[in-house]
Amino acid sequence: MSEQPLRVGLLGYRFMGEAHTNALDRLETFFPDAPATEKAVLIGRDETALASAADRLGFAETATDWREVVADVDVFYNLGPNHLHVEPSVAALEAGTHVLCEKPLAPGLDGAERMRAAAAEGDAVAGVAFNYRFVPAIQYARGLIDDGEIGEIRHVRGRYLQDWLSDPEAPWSWRTDAESAGSGALGDLGAHTLDLARFLVGDAAGDVTRVSGHLQTFTDERPVEGTDETRAVTVDDAYTAQVAFENGATGTFEASRVAEGHKNDHTVAVHGSEGSLEFSLERLNELQVKTDGRGYETVLVTDESDPYVDHWWPPGHVLGWEHTFVHENYEFLSAVAAGESFTPSFDDGYAVQRLLDAVARSDETGAWVDLG
Repeated sequence: MSEQPLRVGLLGYRFMGEAHTNALDRLETFFPDAPATEKAVLIGRDETALASAADRLGFAETATDWREVVADVDVFYNLGPNHLHVEPSVAALEAGTHVLCEKPLAPGLDGAERMRAAAAEGDAVAGVAFNYRFVPAIQYARGLIDDGEIGEIRHVRGRYLQDWLSDPEAPWSWRTDAESAGSGALGDLGAHTLDLARFLVGDAAGDVTRVSGHLQTFTDERPVEGTDETRAVTVDDAYTAQVAFENGATGTFEASRVAEGHKNDHTVAVHGSEGSLEFSLERLNELQVKTDGRGYETVLVTDESDPYVDHWWPPGHVLGWEHTFVHENYEFLSAVAAGESFTPSFDDGYAVQRLLDAVARSDETGAWVDLG
């Protein structure tokens, strides 16, 4: 482990900036073997808001241009909008700076390819922030699948439902703009589900070989906050997809940001020849397991022997959404300090981006897209 604190430069100080900063603050207390970090520089555009955020989040300095930062810190957290993922991350990697980038890796496949190539050409650690991999119940499910507890994988189902855009008067933002985001529910939510599918069954079922997808936008324009104007919505509100895996298994996936009554409903199920598993983010500490008998058993994944749980509270004292970021940061920073690889890597991020691209191309052509 490094003796000197790792100097962190962080781009973006709102939702994801707060989540990752909270994780950095928790490491010293609950993961004492984690590398020490220094919150060196917070990066943003609005100097006034940036100064306030830096004071609140505990960053020593601020910068309004990422170009002035990426070569001078040890670790660069790219938590900005999707259209800012490519250039800053590539520049950081070329400078030898380690990078943790939020998902999806890029707005489109070309950008993701550039990022993957930059990671491959250098020695810096490059990771994608698919934080749901680090839910103890997901890690537990992966172990059951790897151990053959549910037999040969036959079907994978995933859905991610939210309702924050159900109201047509909900304001326009970068997340509703194709140039900034790349896609809507597909990349914003679907990226998480497709990554979990790869993480859970990739070794057991192989790669996805073909994809069929459909995108739908329900509200074509939205008001611009603080004005009397509206702007066009150029991304999807919802997507559905079918996939085929290398071993013959099938998959069905969907996501929506207009599913009334659903705040953050992320569910993944895996069905095998000898059993099934189901996980819901709304019951994050539980895993539904069917391996024998008539029905599912609810397994509470809070024992000291369960992944990461020994760092936290006594058995039965549940964890929450924010803890996934602590686990993710612990693994990433430990890999940086030890000079080891980290997963999910930029290769993993590119693989997910390839699936997102295939869903979009299938929607455009009305045909299956082969990925072999």
